[in-house]
Amino acid sequence: MFLPSINKSKLTTNRYKKLLLASALILGIVSDTNAIPESVVNANFNENSKYSNKSFITKAIEKTGDSVVTIDSQRYIKKRRFSKDSRIFIDPYFERFFGLQLPYENQPRIEQSQGSGFIFADGLVMTNAHVVNGSDQLIVGLKNGKKLKGKLVGQDFFTDLAVIKIEGKGPWQKAKLGDSTKIKVGDWAIAVGNPFGLENTVTLGIISNLKRNVTQLGIYDKKLELIQTDAAINPGNSGGPLLNSNGEVIGINTLIRSGPGAGLSFAIPINKAKDIAYQLINNGKAIHPMIGISLIDETNFENNKNSVKVGYVVPRSPAEKSGIVINDVILKVGDQTIENATDVISAISKNGVKETLEISLKRGNKLIKLKVKPTDISNL
Repeated sequence: MFLPSINKSKLTTNRYKKLLLASALILGIVSDTNAIPESVVNANFNENSKYSNKSFITKAIEKTGDSVVTIDSQRYIKKRRFSKDSRIFIDPYFERFFGLQLPYENQPRIEQSQGSGFIFADGLVMTNAHVVNGSDQLIVGLKNGKKLKGKLVGQDFFTDLAVIKIEGKGPWQKAKLGDSTKIKVGDWAIAVGNPFGLENTVTLGIISNLKRNVTQLGIYDKKLELIQTDAAINPGNSGGPLLNSNGEVIGINTLIRSGPGAGLSFAIPINKAKDIAYQLINNGKAIHPMIGISLIDETNFENNKNSVKVGYVVPRSPAEKSGIVINDVILKVGDQTIENATDVISAISKNGVKETLEISLKRGNKLIKLKVKPTDISNL
């Protein structure tokens, strides 16, 4: 009787163990469908925490920083010609007698300068025209330290833009181009470049103003409307990108205000730069439709209305041939009603050089409609 009772007890115990084991297996199977190993959870948490702790500036630079390049330009300077008053410096007798050496300025030499740029397409770099102007050799320095030869695809003096082709094989880290029409005054602005040869320098500011006409800066040989920013831009920054808070290129750093008024920096809007760059790539030049007039913005303080007056007419220009004269007030260009000089420039640019344009004017008390066909600015 004692032995069977022991066996019965063992049997009960075994059944209890099996029940616990089955329960554990069921719970394990159910929990495995949703469970993530603790090590993975901790790793993901640490990674997300690490990323969330980065500033928007760091994130923006990580997106675009590798596309920024250094552009070293070299220009061969030939022997300088001296005036008659400088004959002593080139007379072999005086050189031999006094042991004089020809001054450095009179020796052939290589002049070097440096600027910035960024890769915007496969092997193509966008920069300022003044960075590459007159260069005999271009060297493009990548962020990884590599230096490759560059070939000038084209440059446009009037917008200060140029495109360089890198002579080498990729892959290339390309910058993401933004939309400069969407930026607002007060938005963050991040300038990247190589000021004074210090590579990959980053400065921060805000968008101070939009559509700043270069004539307000005393520049009359360019056709530009610029983004104004207080992000520090120094010599060597020219051609580098101006980024928004998402790391997208919204402009190309091009001008700084030196002396009084420090803190004023300017960039070419990226939408305009893209248009010019692709014209240079496809045609080797950019077309700038013009009719040959200068414009004056005027404000009537009695009714607080703006008007645009013709300040000058270029001789033998399309404007003169069509009958436009000084002091004409421009009311409409094509279908666009005119409120300021920028409207006139924009309407003429959109029209191009192939189509005739109708312009509505006010001359004294008369309303006049004239037809004019724009031409490229290089023909004026």
